[in-house]
Amino acid sequence: MSLKITGASIRQTQLKTRMPFKYGIATMTEVPMVFVRVETEVDGRPSSGISSDLLPPKWFTKAPDDPLEREIADMLRVIRSALDHAIGIEAQTAFAAWQGIYGQQEAWGKAENIAPLLAHFGTSLVERALIESVCRAKGQSLGQALRNDTLGFETAAIHSALANRSAAELLPQKSLDKIVARHTIGLADPLSTASIPADELLDDSLPQSLDQCIRAYGLRHFKIKINGNLNADHNRLRSVAATIGENAPSDFAFSLDGNEQFKCVDDFRNHWESLAADAELNSFFEHLLFIEQPLHRDIALADSVGDGFCDWPDRPSIIIDESDATIKSLPLALELGYAGTSHKNCKGIFKGAANACLLNARRKAGQPAVMSGEDLCNVGPVAVIQDLAVMSALGIESVERNGHHYMAGLSQFPETTQRQVLVTHAGLYRKSDQGWPTLDIRDGQINLRSVNDQPFGTGFELDLSPFEEIGLTAA
Repeated sequence: MSLKITGASIRQTQLKTRMPFKYGIATMTEVPMVFVRVETEVDGRPSSGISSDLLPPKWFTKAPDDPLEREIADMLRVIRSALDHAIGIEAQTAFAAWQGIYGQQEAWGKAENIAPLLAHFGTSLVERALIESVCRAKGQSLGQALRNDTLGFETAAIHSALANRSAAELLPQKSLDKIVARHTIGLADPLSTASIPADELLDDSLPQSLDQCIRAYGLRHFKIKINGNLNADHNRLRSVAATIGENAPSDFAFSLDGNEQFKCVDDFRNHWESLAADAELNSFFEHLLFIEQPLHRDIALADSVGDGFCDWPDRPSIIIDESDATIKSLPLALELGYAGTSHKNCKGIFKGAANACLLNARRKAGQPAVMSGEDLCNVGPVAVIQDLAVMSALGIESVERNGHHYMAGLSQFPETTQRQVLVTHAGLYRKSDQGWPTLDIRDGQINLRSVNDQPFGTGFELDLSPFEEIGLTAA
């Protein structure tokens, strides 16, 4: 196959949340969403792909003193840089093109002193659009294209431990038809209808409090954020446990998000052991899946972490998230004693697929291996569909979904786009009582059949003209 990237564009729209979303040190009430379009020639024929994501301040860097406007400008800067590296590139496969873009972006990020997690956010948006353009040109779903070499994906080119191991061997033979939606319980989310002040009650036909969400969606998997304050975490977890116990099925499960609140293993161990000793939480913690990124990224992959884990052999399963910034992060984390990592499209699809292969190889060898699906606030009409396509292809069964909870479906998008989504993805989306599409979660699950039927999920030509065009170079 011959592949050339011939052009690109960026568009932007502003979205408002239906309720505040508090994550870590930030609370989101409105956020920009970008669309990146990449134009290609695949075997001499024109094709194109679109990727999309929110620009969430205080996640890629978590610098408390940086103004939000600067963080958003920095995110646009890394996108422009990745596109600059991509336009004009020629390669035999999408994977080879990605390798070239990744390498150039990595060198640029180091020269500009930009954290790798942020720098490769730009890489990931180009990568997603590039993959869609090839899948569309070849008429294949993402799972097919990863497994049958259409994308040229080479596991060992990312993880040398997988020499002579192929994606066809290490990825699921069939993409998942459904995933379990793991519902995020933010630090400020109301747990019951009674706890919502009258002037904050919503009237948009969607559930608002945790108990409402459990009943409306049939939820049984949850992600609970903690803030590192022991008394606050004890009290919050007791209340969350009571709400889940009263409303969810008895086979519920949950993960804890440590939000990078701890500066060393001993600090987190003391915090965890105090929580685990709480008699009111004993039976609740029997349902724990894993703990996500409790240690701050500045020290999470330090040698001292390995020493701390060695001294704590009965620790719960702990995975990295924000620390999974480069292709070398997961192997290092596993050496230190972590159980695995998360996948988010913003961290890269080829990297995520290689990580899944590495963890599947470990699992086959009888070693601990956890790969979760995580998501800050992913929404349609493109981002969440592509994200679900990757989760399906990688076989990740429990996936954090909360974009539909903090955004009122696709109500903020043009009616033409709303109709396209409802027609193309019946079963994934349904029409809300107010007429706009919203994610269709039933019995705690999301149906992925329409996603798997399309080239990299989306399956329709999104009209970007209603959205503001942003120049490829900063003004």
